[in-house]
Amino acid sequence: MGDMNTEKTEAAEKGILEEEILEEESKQEEQEVVEEAPKKDSKKRKKDKKDEQIEELSDKVKRQMAEFDNFRKRTEKEKAMMFEIGAKSVIEKLLPVIDNLERGFTTLTEEQKEDPFVVGINKTYDQLLKVLEDLEVKPIEAVGCEFDPNFHNAVMHVEDEEVGENIIVEEFQKGYTYRETVVRTSMVKVAN
Repeated sequence: MGDMNTEKTEAAEKGILEEEILEEESKQEEQEVVEEAPKKDSKKRKKDKKDEQIEELSDKVKRQMAEFDNFRKRTEKEKAMMFEIGAKSVIEKLLPVIDNLERGFTTLTEEQKEDPFVVGINKTYDQLLKVLEDLEVKPIEAVGCEFDPNFHNAVMHVEDEEVGENIIVEEFQKGYTYRETVVRTSMVKVAN
């Protein structure tokens, strides 16, 4: 019986030991799972942080690119505007030369118009007008048109029953436009 008690005790101790071992293993597994969880959380946090940084840097790059594109467009627009201002200034300085050539041609007799020098000047005048036309400089229509203060400067008024009211009857100085912008208004006589 003693042996039996010993066997029972040993079996009981063995059962307790097995339970303890199982409990210990279970605790270790739980501990490993718990230890892995922070590692996974830590990795996930690092990945989230990296993704956040990538997104932030990507956003900064996009903003910089947009700023540069806006700067480039603004610079091109300013450059075009400066060209327009410069071209308009040059055109304004050329117009009195054209006026003087036209005045000179109106004083010539038929015989003088055949002179080779005058023919050469006339060709130069035509060439100058062609260059201005290529630059989109155009004379403003005046005689026979209705008066428009945006394009015409009335320096005289005349009573004329044959012509309608506000119709231009005479042009004293030609006006010109450059790309739809008035460089100089026409000086005109308007019928009342």
